Amino acid sequence: MPLVLVSFACGLVFGAGLLISGMTQTGKVLGFLDIFGAWDATLAFVMAGAVAVTSIGFALAKRRGAPVFTAQSLWPTRKDIDAPLVTGAVLFGIGWGLVGLCPGPALVNLAGLGLPVIVFVAAMAAGMIAQDMWSKQKAATPTSETAIATSNDG
Repeated sequence: MPLVLVSFACGLVFGAGLLISGMTQTGKVLGFLDIFGAWDATLAFVMAGAVAVTSIGFALAKRRGAPVFTAQSLWPTRKDIDAPLVTGAVLFGIGWGLVGLCPGPALVNLAGLGLPVIVFVAAMAAGMIAQDMWSKQKAATPTSETAIATSNDG
């Protein structure tokens, strides 16, 4: 089965899970974040269930010699916490807290063509494009250490 079909099937299962759990409803998410008001613990149960299922899936995948639909497993190797990771997490949290959406539920809600969701997804896409352009520019711009080393070399 081609990788595109597998990716599509995984996306359908993920979207269906978001719909069934109610995580596409911004009120439920904002209710979870309102810990000093009318707190809604639904999201905590959804997260606990997702962690349990994912843990089993990862354990089975690690036991398996080779993946089924691709040449090799690509397990994460980085374990450090750097400024871009913290900045991204803070921006994600702010957006999640203000709107009650994160990228997955936003894309599911996009099917309803509601103006707030369209604006959210457009802003999300613009932010992703801006970050990509910034990181490419940063990689292309020599650092001061590189410039000093180059000028000393002749």
